[in-house]
Amino acid sequence: MGGDGNRAYGHKSFSRSRSHFRDRITADGRGGRPVAAGRYRLVVSRACPWASRAVISRRLLGLEDALSMAVADPVQDDRSWRFTLDPGGRDPVLGIRYLSEAYDRRETGYPGGVSVPAVVDVASGELVTNDYQQLTLDLATEWTALHREGAPDLYPAARRDEIDTVMAEVYEDVNNGVYRAGFATGQKEYEKACAGVFRRLETIAGRLAGQRYLVGDTLTEADIRLFTTLVRFDPVYHGHFKCNRWKLAEEPVLWAYARDLFQTPGFGDTVDFDHIKRHYYQVHTGINPTGIVPLGPDLASWLSPHHREELGGRPFGDGTPPGPVPEGERVAPAGRPV
Repeated sequence: MGGDGNRAYGHKSFSRSRSHFRDRITADGRGGRPVAAGRYRLVVSRACPWASRAVISRRLLGLEDALSMAVADPVQDDRSWRFTLDPGGRDPVLGIRYLSEAYDRRETGYPGGVSVPAVVDVASGELVTNDYQQLTLDLATEWTALHREGAPDLYPAARRDEIDTVMAEVYEDVNNGVYRAGFATGQKEYEKACAGVFRRLETIAGRLAGQRYLVGDTLTEADIRLFTTLVRFDPVYHGHFKCNRWKLAEEPVLWAYARDLFQTPGFGDTVDFDHIKRHYYQVHTGINPTGIVPLGPDLASWLSPHHREELGGRPFGDGTPPGPVPEGERVAPAGRPV
């Protein structure tokens, strides 16, 4: 359970702050942060939708050997993300107990929050970036020399304007909208945010009724960013954040689309519903003071047929699916009791 900081959730309006540490890791090293295998460590929580984008991108692109990954405990305390899942409560590569230690090495007394995803320089132990918006775009475009053979182009140059437009709409009304609804402190504030979530979801459903993916006929960054909210919708956003006009499983197009992605290598095999549910229901004690984690929903339906392949499309374009999940990074399959 969290402490006083976690009890603040639900007692103040939601505002997502801009990433404070925005160094970019680039192919040519401009700015002093060159792409290099083994130099950096990606710190994530499988509970966090923003971090889950990076987990999916890393796997689809085959960067597991080049960019190691630390997984934080889904239940934070007031020092935020901690490595209590690891032996001795320390990340085995960085040697730290809390992600905040990497933040402190970068900037002593940093007044902002400690967020994931975060990339840490292994040698110095300093935070490099917590820019969740730019990080995955750079993994797709700057880390290409280290991509696996057959890696998909998740941010194709010819489609970037359209991808950026779709992602901006999804970000404002869906990715962020569920949080504005869930952390609302007044009825009108909640109703405005909740209405915006479902209005955008209905628009997206109309778009996806006739095409398999959001932009073009292949998977792109836009699909990753929508998926990480959709996969959390019924387990947490519907009840915990009161986004309950309907369940994802009650909207035929979006439910089939979400299952299609979930069953695509690189998506569902990165999802840990246990981490997701425990984080939201046990950390947000201002919203759920008892810390009780609900038993449902039934997760087995994520593996049911979706028939989206009838719309055509080539998930990986001219590429291939990623290989098996590396040992040590596997999560429980959907349908296992949590």
